[in-house]
Amino acid sequence: MALIAWQLEFETGITSVDHEHREMVELLNHLHGELGAQPDGEAVADFLGEVYANISAHFALEEKIMRDTGYDDYQPHKENHEQLLDEIRDIMDEQAAGNYANAPDLLAGRLKSWFEEHFSCFDARLGHLTDQPGGDRAMEKT
Repeated sequence: MALIAWQLEFETGITSVDHEHREMVELLNHLHGELGAQPDGEAVADFLGEVYANISAHFALEEKIMRDTGYDDYQPHKENHEQLLDEIRDIMDEQAAGNYANAPDLLAGRLKSWFEEHFSCFDARLGHLTDQPGGDRAMEKT
């Protein structure tokens, strides 16, 4: 069973963001499925590192779009990104110290709820606002 089921509500209408959102959901679902088979500590560390790197890169793209379009809700949106990255780093640190045998389950639960909320609230608003003249969709067409 997939960790996160793709929903049309996740789409922003911003081609580059939607593409990365789909890739992220596919990656998380694939890695979550692989980790269901009693992974060793190294596999868990690799999983956490790959998730962190992928999410960090995606957030950099979104934040660039927000800056380029003068997005008025930039700071709260960025803070929401940083909150998730901090939580992932905390889980990575605890797992590396041997304190979380269930790090994949902790991360999976947190990612699922965070993404579903973030996509439907923050990113949906970003997509709507960038549809305005001069927004990302307008930039992508040029």
